[in-house]
Amino acid sequence: MEEESRSRNLLVDIYPLRCYYFSSKEAVPEKDDSVVDRIQRMRSNYAANGLRTCVEGVLLVELFQQPHLLLLQVKNSFFKLPGGRLRPGESDVEGLKRKLSSKLSRYNSSVNDDWEIGECLGMWWRSGFETLPFPYLPPSSRRPKECIKLFLIKLPMSRRFIVPKNAKLLAVPLCQIHDNCETYGPVIAGIPQLLSKFSFNIVQD
Repeated sequence: MEEESRSRNLLVDIYPLRCYYFSSKEAVPEKDDSVVDRIQRMRSNYAANGLRTCVEGVLLVELFQQPHLLLLQVKNSFFKLPGGRLRPGESDVEGLKRKLSSKLSRYNSSVNDDWEIGECLGMWWRSGFETLPFPYLPPSSRRPKECIKLFLIKLPMSRRFIVPKNAKLLAVPLCQIHDNCETYGPVIAGIPQLLSKFSFNIVQD
C-alpha cells in the first residue's frame, strides 16, 4: 500500500499544449540592463537583507507526445523560469504564487490563488555574486549570496497565460534542455535530471 501511494506521488499529469491559451499584457521593464547591473543590484540587496532567496516554477506540457518545459525568453536571447525573489518574511509558496501571477497572469488578479505548488525539486546555491550557482552549498561557503528553489507546478487541464509583451513563453522539449548549459544555464539544464524520478502521464483532452 505504501509503495502504491509513493508511485502515485511520482506520477505527473501533463496536458497537451493545445489545451492552453496565450495572450499578452503590458511590458514589464527588466530590472537590469547588463550582468554588471545585476551583480550590483545583488550586492545592494545582500547588504540590506542578507541571503537572497528566489523561487521558480517548473511548468510542463505535452507536444508531439513529448514533455516540454515552459520557459520565458527575454529580449530574444536568454531563457528563464517564471519566478523571482521572495520578499522579506514571505513564504516560498505564497511568494511563488505572487511571482507566477506577475509573470503569467493579470496583475492584482485572484488567479494567483489557483496556482497549485507541488514539491520542491531542488535547490541551487550561489556562493559569490559573480559565481555560477551549484546544486549544493560548498562547505567552504560560509555566507552564500543566493539560494534558488525549484518547485513543480501542477497545471490544470486548461489555463490562460498572459505574458508581458517584452517576453515570450516557449515550450521547449526536455531532451533539448538536458545538459545544455551553454544555451539555458546550469539550473534549467539540470531540470531533466531532477524530473528523472517521475513518470509522466500524458492526459489527452
